[in-house]
Amino acid sequence: MKDKEKKQVYEGLITESFPNAMFRVRLDNGNVILGYISGKIRQSFIRILPGDRVKIEVSPYDSTKGRIIYRFRNKDSNDKDND
Repeated sequence: MKDKEKKQVYEGLITESFPNAMFRVRLDNGNVILGYISGKIRQSFIRILPGDRVKIEVSPYDSTKGRIIYRFRNKDSNDKDND
């Protein structure tokens, strides 16, 4: 791939959920963009909720939208079973 075609990968926090698997994502650098889930996440039935940390891929052509490619595991999700 050429340099201008490479996608940039950021980490961020889901702040808001919209219909049709769209999310408002606040990136670690402070920018807020609209994210949609990738096909692999959709195939695997991975649920993404507000408050989740995600890895998002942004095209250099449109920096206002990005594809969510990974959801990080929550640290406190395993602690709920021990209560």
